[in-house]
Amino acid sequence: MKTLAFLAALLLAFGAAAQSRYEPQVGQAGKDVIWVPTPDEVVDRMLTMAQTGPHDIHFDLGAGDGKIAIAAAKKFGAKATGIEYNPEMAKYANANAAAAGVAGVGPGKAIIRQGDIFATDFSSATVITLYLLPSLNMKLRPTLLSMKPGTRVVSHSFTMEDWEPDEVSSIDGRRAYFWVVPASVMGTWQLEAAGQKSELTLEQTFQKINGTVKLGVVQAGLREPRLRGSEIYFTYVDAAGVRRDFAGRVNGAKIEGNFRDDKGAEGKWTAVKR
Repeated sequence: MKTLAFLAALLLAFGAAAQSRYEPQVGQAGKDVIWVPTPDEVVDRMLTMAQTGPHDIHFDLGAGDGKIAIAAAKKFGAKATGIEYNPEMAKYANANAAAAGVAGVGPGKAIIRQGDIFATDFSSATVITLYLLPSLNMKLRPTLLSMKPGTRVVSHSFTMEDWEPDEVSSIDGRRAYFWVVPASVMGTWQLEAAGQKSELTLEQTFQKINGTVKLGVVQAGLREPRLRGSEIYFTYVDAAGVRRDFAGRVNGAKIEGNFRDDKGAEGKWTAVKR
C-alpha cells in the first residue's frame, strides 16, 4: 500500500510539474511586440549575411525562444547573448540553449538575459540581430548608428526607413535587411598626400557620401566615393589631370591610408578633421 501511495504521489507531482511547464504560444503578447519565431532558414541567412564567426560578439534583441542566439553559438561559433523582456521566456530560452549544448558565456556559447533592450548595454556587439516592429527599429536606430563603425546589423522583415540597407536577401518570400554601421565623416578635413596639403569636404547621409577636394581655385568633385564601416574610398583628378585613387580607414578625427595615381606613383595619405 505504501508503494502504491508513493507512486500516486509521484504521478501527481509529475502531472503538476507538466501543467506548470512554460510553453510559449505563437502570437502571445510581449512588452511591445507579439512573439512570432523566425524560421530556421531565415535565421541561417541572417547570420550568414552578417558573416558571423568565432571572433564575433553577437546580441539578439528580443530573443524570444533563443533560437537565433543558439544558432549563432552552435553553428557560427560566436559568443552569443539574447535579450528577452519576458522572464519566463528567457528561462525557456536558456533551457533550449542547454538542450542544444551551448549554454554559457564565451565563444560558441549562448545565454539569454532577461532585460529591456532599451535599457541594456550591447555596445560591445560586433553583430546584432533583431525581429521587431518598424517603430522599435526606429527607436533603436540612433543607438545602432552610435555603435562602433563596422558593427553589422540584420533585421528580419522590417527596415530602418531612410537608412537604406547594404543588402536585402529574400528567403522563401521573407526578407532580411543588412547594414554596416558607418563611421562619421561629415565635415572638413585637411588632406595631406605626396607632400601636398588640400582641403577635403565630405557630405554624408548614413553610409552614402559625397564631397570635394580644394585644389587652389578648383573644387574637384569626388568620384566613386564609398564608405563601408570605417573604410573609405574616393578618387579625384588633380589640377594636372592626374587621377588619384584613395583608400583609408577612419579612426575618429583622423583618416590614414594609401593612394595610387594613374602615373604609377603611390604613397601614404592622412586627413585630420578640422
